[in-house]
Amino acid sequence: MARPNAALSQIHTQIMWSRLIAVVEEQAQTLMRTAFSTSVREAGDLSAGVFDAQGRMLAQAVTGTPGHVNSMANAVKHFLDVYPLAKMRPGDHYITNDPWLTCGHLHDLTVVSPTFLDGRPVGLFACTVHVVDIGGLGMGPDGRQVFEEGLSIPIMPLAREGAMNEDLLRVVRANVREPLQVEGDIYALAACNDEGGRRLIEMMREFEIAHLETLGETIYETSREAMLAAIRALPTGVYRNSLNMDGYDKPLTLAAAMNISDSGVHVDFAGTSPASSHGINVVLNYTLAYTAFGVKCLVAPEVPNNAGSLSTITVSAPEGCLLNVPRPFAVAARHTVGHMLPDLVFGCLEQVMPGGVPAEGASSLWNPQINGGGSIVDELPAGLDPADVPSWSSVIFHCGGAGARPDKDGLSVTAFPSGVRTIPIEATETIAPVLFRRREFREGSGGAGEFRGGLGQVIEIGGADGLPVSLLCNFERVKNPARGRRGGQPGGAGNVALLSGRPIRPKGRQTVPAGDFLRLELPGGGGHGTPHARDPETVASDVADGLVSRERAELDYGVVIAHDGTVDRAATQRLREQT
Repeated sequence: MARPNAALSQIHTQIMWSRLIAVVEEQAQTLMRTAFSTSVREAGDLSAGVFDAQGRMLAQAVTGTPGHVNSMANAVKHFLDVYPLAKMRPGDHYITNDPWLTCGHLHDLTVVSPTFLDGRPVGLFACTVHVVDIGGLGMGPDGRQVFEEGLSIPIMPLAREGAMNEDLLRVVRANVREPLQVEGDIYALAACNDEGGRRLIEMMREFEIAHLETLGETIYETSREAMLAAIRALPTGVYRNSLNMDGYDKPLTLAAAMNISDSGVHVDFAGTSPASSHGINVVLNYTLAYTAFGVKCLVAPEVPNNAGSLSTITVSAPEGCLLNVPRPFAVAARHTVGHMLPDLVFGCLEQVMPGGVPAEGASSLWNPQINGGGSIVDELPAGLDPADVPSWSSVIFHCGGAGARPDKDGLSVTAFPSGVRTIPIEATETIAPVLFRRREFREGSGGAGEFRGGLGQVIEIGGADGLPVSLLCNFERVKNPARGRRGGQPGGAGNVALLSGRPIRPKGRQTVPAGDFLRLELPGGGGHGTPHARDPETVASDVADGLVSRERAELDYGVVIAHDGTVDRAATQRLREQT
């Protein structure tokens, strides 16, 4: 066979690179198809990637969350420190949920598996999922130390040469509320890595390559240089921003100083509030994950995500602050804070990309863990024996509105930055005894602007058959709504209440009594640009669609809507001239 010329070699390289991305996407889709829990099957709360023999990420799946993908990118090297690749065998799988080594809290299980070509290890596949339960207090902010938050699995074998570690699986089943779902997800993690490995070997045989080193170096160097070229197009300097959060029982501040230089972007979080005594703290690898995502979103969104492109973004934070907690601080609800980091980063980048940055969004997911059963809740209806009401646990994923973009409205009810999908009501009601009474857009929650912020939603949920349920709440943007940009108004603040009027706190364990319903009013995204610059016809369309009320059309946008739903142009002109 003739030796390919340089041009053909470049073509082969690009084809193989694209194939790698397709391979890991198939890995992720296998994970979603075989997983048991709705957080994986329906929401896509996962990550999948392929790594070289040194533990560097070659490619990631399109499906997945930045918090998982970018944390997992640094996790594989920790596995290799404990179990060197040379000692691994075909059929081996390794697992951990160590928050400080992987994805930031115990609910995320990461599995790493070697791939062999003709008996030689050529790379590794890794994947992560958020399991519905990991024991302990659950996925809420009430823990004071990580020991209270669930079962901790150090880096250890999940399978040896194809034989599952039954001792480990027995420990897991004995410590979680939903053993069938959790064990099913663990098997799905191993299965998807096996599928990725098979597809990788097929590709290597097809292109007649014996190792991934040459392809990997091309991927890393090309991605790194593309990322640096985009960074070098920005003005160098240090740019600062801060963001206020509700916190658990007192307000918190996130502070960032972004240093842009020819060698990359470094973000320092000095000035951020000290660690919380509750489980909303963030470990540094998760801080890096969402910081890197925020930078890449605006600076170089089309550069593939891998070890090369990620190497251009670094972070630092004082140990003991909210964004860099040591063991054994509680971290179960770390996403509550971590999801705010892109908004914080965007505020820095607005200073070097004026007018080109979205407004703040709801950002932090509203995804309470809901538990029920006679051993979980008090106040069971008269005549019911607690022993006759089986225990259960479920996590629902819901989101508010995204911030308005510089030239488009914000996306309503969209999970940015996490990228997870909302779990359909039908799926939740099928696996858990809950009843959704309402789920609809929240009128007026999108911040006014030339481009309107995305709307939040209204959800009403309670126990099926009138039974009480217990909630682990971690809701943000109740006191500090998403800020607008360039004259745009803030999005609507979130609100939490019971239909009965009984007060309920946004964070911590709460109970929805028998026959009552929890009402969640999710926050909206901030607006972008002056509201009076918005096209009156677009405002009229928003009113007709129930997204903005007639009153807010006049007060916020200076647009008067006639009785027939059309714009009263004369009245609108007068109103806008007055204000």
